[in-house]
Amino acid sequence: MIETILTIVLAIISLMAAVYAVLTKKTLNAIIASGIISLLASIMFLLVSAPDVAMTEAAIGSGLTTVVFLYALKHIKDRRSTHDD
Repeated sequence: MIETILTIVLAIISLMAAVYAVLTKKTLNAIIASGIISLLASIMFLLVSAPDVAMTEAAIGSGLTTVVFLYALKHIKDRRSTHDD
């Protein structure tokens, strides 16, 4: 019973973060929201007894993907500031 309620709450928060990621004007906020969505998905996978999928989602989805997006955003901003001079 508690797992079902927690899954529903996490799904609602995940949907809210997804809408925020799409509607926000700031790329950094969208990247962070995307990482939060992946982290919540990994928690939901744990709740439905899929620990292997949860670990993969946490490592790749919320961890590595977010870091790669942040790295790419930093390099895009660096190039823009270099070309503006």
